[in-house]
Amino acid sequence: MKLFKRRGEDGSGAEMSFIEHLDVLRGHLFKSAVAVAIGAVIVAIYNNFIFKKILMGPTKADFPTYSVLCRLSEHLGLGNKLCMTQINVKMQSNTVAGQFGVYFNIILIGGFILAFPYVFWQFWKFTKPALTSKELRSTRGVIFWVSLLFFLGVFFGYFVIAPYTINFFSKFSLDDSIENLWTIASYFNTITPLILGAGLAFQLPLVIYFLARAGVVSAAWLRRARKYAIISMLVLAGIITPPDMLSQIVCTIPLMLLYEIGVLLCVRVEKQEKKKEAEWS
Repeated sequence: MKLFKRRGEDGSGAEMSFIEHLDVLRGHLFKSAVAVAIGAVIVAIYNNFIFKKILMGPTKADFPTYSVLCRLSEHLGLGNKLCMTQINVKMQSNTVAGQFGVYFNIILIGGFILAFPYVFWQFWKFTKPALTSKELRSTRGVIFWVSLLFFLGVFFGYFVIAPYTINFFSKFSLDDSIENLWTIASYFNTITPLILGAGLAFQLPLVIYFLARAGVVSAAWLRRARKYAIISMLVLAGIITPPDMLSQIVCTIPLMLLYEIGVLLCVRVEKQEKKKEAEWS
């Protein structure tokens, strides 16, 4: 059986077989599953507030995004272009276990979101022994930054992308005789990927940072690739938002800012590497 190198907590190396690696991984996965289950229980306990106030929030006129964007639109002299109104659609469940299925999925997804820092910490504990001391020094605070960016992305997806998407499709109609009757499953299956996808998309600066640490990308390369990155972001925004230019711009701007933050982090990495080379020479 092939052996794999695994660094112990004290920095010493130890040989572990593939099966032993699987045993270690299974332990981390079990702890992560327990954390998600605890988060799911918390969501289930407060399900009335979470379902009615949070998840159904974008369908109500008092949703914070609508008033904020309206005031921003007036301040920028855009009239009511950024304003969104209450969604006039009827929700229905057309299967026997439809609502229960939605309930079960939502508490699991909510449990994962609540437990995300711990789940990532378990993943980090599994990969950490394989890293060198130099690599560990460059990843200090990674759990905090990954979690922070994930939650910022989730908030952006919930307060910006989801309302725009739902509002657009509620107004889209091929003919006035067609009434929008959404299933509750379709509604939640639409907004949850948007919210989770935004949380993952906000990891862009850290991805760039670690690629720079590995020497895969440079600040100069990122600057040259900026125009292609912007096009890619517009395409991504076109996929996760309604097909109108304003929504795509609102979604693209944060991604562009994250990209520029990644460029600055790359510059910082290069300066640190040059400083170390100067000290060694």
